[in-house]
Amino acid sequence: MTPLSESLTARLQFLVRVIDKEAAHLSWTDAALFGAGNLTLATIAALGADEVLAERVDAFVARFGRLQDTLGDKLLPALLTALDGHSGPLIDNLHRVARLGLLEDETAWLRWRRLRNQMVPDYVEDPAVLADALNAAHAAVPALVDVARRWGDELRRRGWAS
Repeated sequence: MTPLSESLTARLQFLVRVIDKEAAHLSWTDAALFGAGNLTLATIAALGADEVLAERVDAFVARFGRLQDTLGDKLLPALLTALDGHSGPLIDNLHRVARLGLLEDETAWLRWRRLRNQMVPDYVEDPAVLADALNAAHAAVPALVDVARRWGDELRRRGWAS
């Protein structure tokens, strides 16, 4: 295999540091928001009056979306470029990384991506939709964090990150 360019190596190292932090921050926020279990309609109805809860929901939504964006839009193309010199559209990249054994379920990734759009409290008027989306994202956090760990571990294993 051809050695990686300095710029690609630096980018991979940077992105691994970023996803490690983002995964940790998402896990913390997930634990703070869902420590007592899934969110109920009553909890969602209180968002307008509970500043702490509203900030936790905003942090959760932002961190969930940010980790997924960093993984799918930044790290994944860089990882595939390092492996064989090219990357393509997200769906093709997901197929490729699944074939490599680094992603269990491509369709789950696409579901997680749709959840981002359903979890923006300022734009979702139906509390049931927001509660369902937040609870589904909460259920997906372990798998998303695992993808971050696995991709970071793969890059470390190959000596492309530390």
